[in-house]
Amino acid sequence: MKLKNKIFTLGILALSSLAFTSCSDFLDEDPKTAITEDKMYSSPEYAESVLQSCYKGWREMFKDRFIWECMVGTDEIQSGAFQALKEDGMRRGSLDRYDALLTSDLYYISDQWGNRWTKVGEAAKIIRALKPLVEEDAMAAKVYGEASFIRAGLTMELTFIFGRVPILDLERIIELGYGRQPEKVIWEFIINDFENAVKYCPETNDPARATTYAASMLLGYAYMSAPEATGLRDFSKAKSALEKVVKGPFQLVPYYDLWDYSTPNTAEAIFEWQFSNAWPDNNAIQFQIGSRAVQAMGGDGCFMSGYDHAVPSAWAYSDKADGGIWEDGDVRKEESIRYDFTWFGKVPDLNSIAWEDIGEDHDELLPHIKKYEDFRTDIHSGLGLNNEWYSGKNIPFLRLGNAILLYAECLNELGKTGEAMEQVNKVRERAWDFDLPAEMRWSGMSQDQFRTELMTERVRELFGERWRRFDLVRTGKFLEYVKERNKWAKRSGTIQEWNKVWPIPQAEIDQNDDIAPEDQNEGYR
Repeated sequence: MKLKNKIFTLGILALSSLAFTSCSDFLDEDPKTAITEDKMYSSPEYAESVLQSCYKGWREMFKDRFIWECMVGTDEIQSGAFQALKEDGMRRGSLDRYDALLTSDLYYISDQWGNRWTKVGEAAKIIRALKPLVEEDAMAAKVYGEASFIRAGLTMELTFIFGRVPILDLERIIELGYGRQPEKVIWEFIINDFENAVKYCPETNDPARATTYAASMLLGYAYMSAPEATGLRDFSKAKSALEKVVKGPFQLVPYYDLWDYSTPNTAEAIFEWQFSNAWPDNNAIQFQIGSRAVQAMGGDGCFMSGYDHAVPSAWAYSDKADGGIWEDGDVRKEESIRYDFTWFGKVPDLNSIAWEDIGEDHDELLPHIKKYEDFRTDIHSGLGLNNEWYSGKNIPFLRLGNAILLYAECLNELGKTGEAMEQVNKVRERAWDFDLPAEMRWSGMSQDQFRTELMTERVRELFGERWRRFDLVRTGKFLEYVKERNKWAKRSGTIQEWNKVWPIPQAEIDQNDDIAPEDQNEGYR
């Protein structure tokens, strides 16, 4: 569907266009009735129902294959061997190898683009319609603030993944069109939305809905992430935003409570995606990332079973003495990563998957991601689910441990390395079950040493929580770390600096007159 001479006031029937993939298709219908879309969305009750759809759409990016697609290809997590070497004619493994098979027509790439843009479009409609009402209607202000949080959050993810993207500000659509915008324009847009979310989101809210604290945390992250060339990277403003969070009503809890399905929405949770063991509210993550060798042994009724789509890199699962990251006594290691696959007296055997024919590259019984395992799905749980596909733990998307580390990073960048180390030691205190040995406390670091060590500490604290790709991009460490620590990228030897972003999907280029083939990201076809 081409994009010329658009009419931007949509009628009721335009809602059906939201199902299209293109970020701009949803604006491509003429009015069909006298009731304009702005009038519909200016009803806070109607806008509220659409807002719920936006939340659900963002949550989808933390389910099933969608979550691991943004985990792999880093120094922290990589594809399992079979996926990297065999699946889909080796195209699947291009997400780690960064070779010529990583192209703009891969469905992994087009889905990550299209699924987000649909909800960005819905949030944009809410924002345009409710903006005139925010000072006089409390419900309108709340919905407006939450829609701003969603649009900013999804746009920030899109620009981390794809680089320069369009922005959907419906008040400026004639000025901006649907083309890719300069980095400064994009990040000004993201920051402005988060600032509105901070102002209008409530202090408390229902689970899985934004608060002013959630917005402040992502506002801080945006100020830390805006490319330096934009002039918007500002660690002082980031510190102020994050200070509101770290001094807010949250507290660190035992690390194992974060990943215990019996303790959802802990005192540490700032924003937590809500899941259950019933479709469509299960997340199905374990099905994707469990062990295929365990699957061959225990079938779907084993809670550790799965298909190896995302596994830790050797660097991320190894001890420091072996060239990895883990220190003696850190409880986060065993809570984050599974090393033992014994299941009620049974031990899996690699011979059961000899058909894979991948030689010495088998990694099905090497360490796996543990955080998303859900024993309720096991045949021994007595609950009758009996299938790891029904995994449904909540995911603590934004939490205090992360906010403290970001706050510490800001302090260090502002020349307050001593204070920064004190903040990190709060997180490390919890990592040693609130009894941190003196030799494990951080002290005496230079500013540069702190930068390096903090990047590793963030993996220990946030392993498998989908932050690593974004952290590598914003700090400029993507190429350096991935080419050395990701097995498949290192073996291929083809990764380049421009691989820090994916190609713009070919479907978008085909449908969008404002994005031409020559606008494709560098190095891609």
